[in-house]
Amino acid sequence: MNKTVQLTDNELIRLFQQGNPRAFDVLIDRHQERIFNAINFMVKDNYLAEDLIQDIFIKIIGNLKLGKYNDEGKFLPWALRIAHNYCVDHFRKVKRTPTIKTSDDQDLFEIIKHADHPADYKMTRAQSHRDIQELVDLLPEEQREIIVLRHYANLSFKEIAQMTNCSINTALGRMRYGLINLRKMMNQRGMSL
Repeated sequence: MNKTVQLTDNELIRLFQQGNPRAFDVLIDRHQERIFNAINFMVKDNYLAEDLIQDIFIKIIGNLKLGKYNDEGKFLPWALRIAHNYCVDHFRKVKRTPTIKTSDDQDLFEIIKHADHPADYKMTRAQSHRDIQELVDLLPEEQREIIVLRHYANLSFKEIAQMTNCSINTALGRMRYGLINLRKMMNQRGMSL
């Protein structure tokens, strides 16, 4: 039996940073299922989760090689945080506009997209979405994260609370303050929806 399997996470990380690629393989074998399950929980798509986990492992490797891992921390929570942030970024890149449902459960933007609107209306709408995304990027991290997970990833507040390790009330509060801050910034810039 290989001795690296019996080492702690921190010992494996040190070995990997010293040039032993097998140490990282053991580390990933140990935690891959939990990291994958966390990603799959966020994206709700096995195939997408399989694609994302490869990119996330590359990001973890890069961070380890750059010495961005702190020995006092635990590897799994650190890796899960990287996965979480990567998934949030993925939602922001892939889906710049949130899904807003009508009372009969249709995507409002799909209805608008199929309607015949003049080109200037479509350009104005696209610019409004870019402006709102810029404002979302200016929010404090906790508020931005909740808004992205709720409106871009379509997660419930219960799912968001579990994912961000906070209570549902805390998630609701962060959402509320995030929306208040967005409204303030929009008013300061003379923007309206």
